[in-house]
Amino acid sequence: MAEIELSVLSRQCLNRRIPDLTTLREEVTSWCEERNRKETWIDWRFTTEDARIKLKRLYPSLIN
Repeated sequence: MAEIELSVLSRQCLNRRIPDLTTLREEVTSWCEERNRKETWIDWRFTTEDARIKLKRLYPSLIN
């Protein structure tokens, strides 16, 4: 989920040259506040059960 948020930040806020660190901080803070104000969320459709099926070798069953 963090990777998704970073991707959105990159596309919506960091898709241009930002001249200095102060401006970067201001832009990112503003973006975060706006995103939180809108109460945006990630529509996570990949469930734990889906992960167990698709990524079986990475998520071994603890029950035999």
